[in-house]
Amino acid sequence: MGKAARPDDSASVIRVRDTLRAAADTTERRMFGGHCFMLNGNMVCGVTGDDTLMVRVGKDAYEAALAQPNAREMDFTGRPMRGMVFVESAGYETDDGIAEWLERGLAFARTLPPK
Repeated sequence: MGKAARPDDSASVIRVRDTLRAAADTTERRMFGGHCFMLNGNMVCGVTGDDTLMVRVGKDAYEAALAQPNAREMDFTGRPMRGMVFVESAGYETDDGIAEWLERGLAFARTLPPK
């Protein structure tokens, strides 16, 4: 019996990594119980252990992001985290879908000062 895949070994993490590599110089770290991608020290997005995509869109773009199919409040603490959304795998299964969500996260991260 093989070992269970860690979140950083998942196909979703690999897809996010490969898509971001073409768009920006990001770094990776474990946060929020998942594998996160950072731009200049600021979170862009992440993938949870169940392959849900977390995207940091910022408060101004939050409502528009929630209106997208397969998006919902990021509420793992029991309270919604305004500015962050969860996207179910069906919402980023296509190349265009993942690129669109990652661009939302990159667009917000680019507005923040480096850490």
